[in-house]
Amino acid sequence: MPYPPFFNRTDNAIPMRNYLFLLIFFSPFFATAQSFPSKSVRLVVPFAAGGSTDIVARTLAPRLTELWGQTVVVDNRPGGSTVIGTEIVAKSPPDGHTLFITPAPFTIVPSLLKKLPYDPQKDFEPVTLINTTPLVVVVNPGVPARTIKELAALAKSKPGALNFGSSGSGGSNHLAGELFNSMAGVKMVHIPYKGNAPALVDLLGGHVDVVFNGLTSAIPLIRSNKLRALGMTSLARAGAMPDVPTLHEQGMKGFLAVAWNGVTAPARTPREVVNKINADIVRLVKTPELIERLKADGSDPAGYSVEQYQQFLRDETAKWAKVIAAAGVTGL
Repeated sequence: MPYPPFFNRTDNAIPMRNYLFLLIFFSPFFATAQSFPSKSVRLVVPFAAGGSTDIVARTLAPRLTELWGQTVVVDNRPGGSTVIGTEIVAKSPPDGHTLFITPAPFTIVPSLLKKLPYDPQKDFEPVTLINTTPLVVVVNPGVPARTIKELAALAKSKPGALNFGSSGSGGSNHLAGELFNSMAGVKMVHIPYKGNAPALVDLLGGHVDVVFNGLTSAIPLIRSNKLRALGMTSLARAGAMPDVPTLHEQGMKGFLAVAWNGVTAPARTPREVVNKINADIVRLVKTPELIERLKADGSDPAGYSVEQYQQFLRDETAKWAKVIAAAGVTGL
């Protein structure tokens, strides 16, 4: 029996053997999303257990386990200013079974370290943004400023007299302070600490004036009047403290410095798998249960599309590169 016309060479169609080759070659890609996951999935967290990124991962893991029918485990790989965990993901098989719970340093570290064992632009596939957490500008009650404008005016009137503490050079709260310096045209002196807790202790003791602090740990200190909140570093007010205006509202237009967590996969992960992971995580992030859980921790749920998250990573990388260069921040 002759082949149908579209298999016949004489009518310029694809020959039968080439058509069969294409079917064989592409069929694994078509089946990939339907068969994912085919084994346990690992969520790599580049920090020790217990931090905000780890909490987000452990919130997602059991829900993804239930949704996917495969065990989803959290793999903590701290060290190297997140480089160790990030490299593990970059060099993992691109099949979706190793995912990176990506924190804000992913877009900061490339501007601070000249040599990285991975290329942040080429070695990863963006999946989605899970949540954002604003920082809150808090001062010791002895500082005579009750608004961001008053803080900027005070810093201008006493160049170099005010200081701000951070959890360490190159961290999110350090760079938030440098962004404030740049946008306000002031120079508050940076004092780095080995972690956020000692910075807060010295702020409470009056040894530093200002800290751009994570909202969650600052809330009880603000509510007990041990610290004064001047503003949020997000563009919209935080649901956990709606009475505190943003820096954007107070005249520093476009000021945005938030902690965040996303999901990123190794480069060359099939787009069908990336789309499935995106759809499933976005669906979870937008459930009332997770919205309530994230907001209780001072976070705002995101649930970005792949394209939105990709643009977010580009914008964050460009912004912090500019801030780091202007402030002369080097190393970690």
